[in-house]
Amino acid sequence: MRKNILDGYSVLDLSQHLAGPTTTRLMAEMGAHVIKVELAPDGDPTRRIGYFEDGRSAYFVQQNRGKESLCIDVKTEKGLRVLKDLVKKVDVVLENFAPGVVKNIGIDWPVVHLLNPQVIMCSISALGQTGPLAHLPGIDYIAQAYAGVTDLIGEPDGPPSLPMLAMGDVMTGVHALAAINGALLDRAKTNEGQYLDISLVDSYYHCHELSVQMNSCTKGKVQARRCGAHHSAVAPMGVFKGNEGYIVLAPLRHWRAFCKIISREDLITNDKFVTATARVKNRFELAEIIEQWLQSCDSDADAIAQLEAQRITVAPVLTVPQTMEHPHFVERGTVRTIHDRILGDFQIPGMPLRFSKYPDPLPLEAPFLGEHNSEVLRGFLGYSADQTAAIEQAGILVSKDR
Repeated sequence: MRKNILDGYSVLDLSQHLAGPTTTRLMAEMGAHVIKVELAPDGDPTRRIGYFEDGRSAYFVQQNRGKESLCIDVKTEKGLRVLKDLVKKVDVVLENFAPGVVKNIGIDWPVVHLLNPQVIMCSISALGQTGPLAHLPGIDYIAQAYAGVTDLIGEPDGPPSLPMLAMGDVMTGVHALAAINGALLDRAKTNEGQYLDISLVDSYYHCHELSVQMNSCTKGKVQARRCGAHHSAVAPMGVFKGNEGYIVLAPLRHWRAFCKIISREDLITNDKFVTATARVKNRFELAEIIEQWLQSCDSDADAIAQLEAQRITVAPVLTVPQTMEHPHFVERGTVRTIHDRILGDFQIPGMPLRFSKYPDPLPLEAPFLGEHNSEVLRGFLGYSADQTAAIEQAGILVSKDR
């Protein structure tokens, strides 16, 4: 019986940090056999960041559960040979080094394709493999800045702000997953592999639902700007101060019903608010009226209940600790508790992809550094005990108990 939707597929994961490991983490959750190649001697740099307990990084554990760790010196002839032998046997090769690094290693697409014409190779980078910016180093925030996204975050009269979560890395990892799965489907029809160039800057730019086409259609007369707490194109839509905290609400098509709830039916015919355009123009005055009503309620929960009863789109602005305790997140597995051999039990974000045929999460563990060296060489590649021992004795393989 298949354990999950990607059972039977194997992945050579040459990625580190977050974008690439997001893709392969999701593939591991979906049942793929993921061999994580970590560069000797220290492996994935995320083993050394985040929260630690007894030398174990919770960051690394969260992003690498279900993967096998092969820690190898790929700069050696024997190490590169192992890498090439793995390429011959897997379905997918994924890397997220800066453009040009895999070529220097000796494992770029022309080599990979020659070794295994059926393999799918995916490169993830900040700014792409081609174009005038491709040679530059980059991280999430760099791609976000180039994509015109950072410029849209923050107060209109203040500097741009940074979001405190890795939207670009994770989103790009999911874009890569979509591309890989599509390529695997194409391979099932054509029996041919292909190369995928997935970048953070492209993925970020893909999120512009209004700003690009609006600028283009108006020949630059209308440009998206930072709007702070209140949307600059629709009103009321934004973050409002309640009795206890902040509330996001957007009455949208329920404007009349909303006015009745807040006992301000006079707003329906008021010239300042009678049309959608007028409400946008006077959105800050409207926000003050709404906040007066919110703060007159017994509690934020009371205000939200009144709005929800009339199908008004509304939500409390939850903190991360509040989400971790929220019954909806717990029931759906949006936040889940996992177990690690060193860290014990702790919560992480759950698997966002859900399949009716495979409803239960797989019992996955994050590997120690080089934990599966022998298993990969002997079990997956079929190396003999003597071959494996010779590679180990040459110092090409590294393993640690964390």
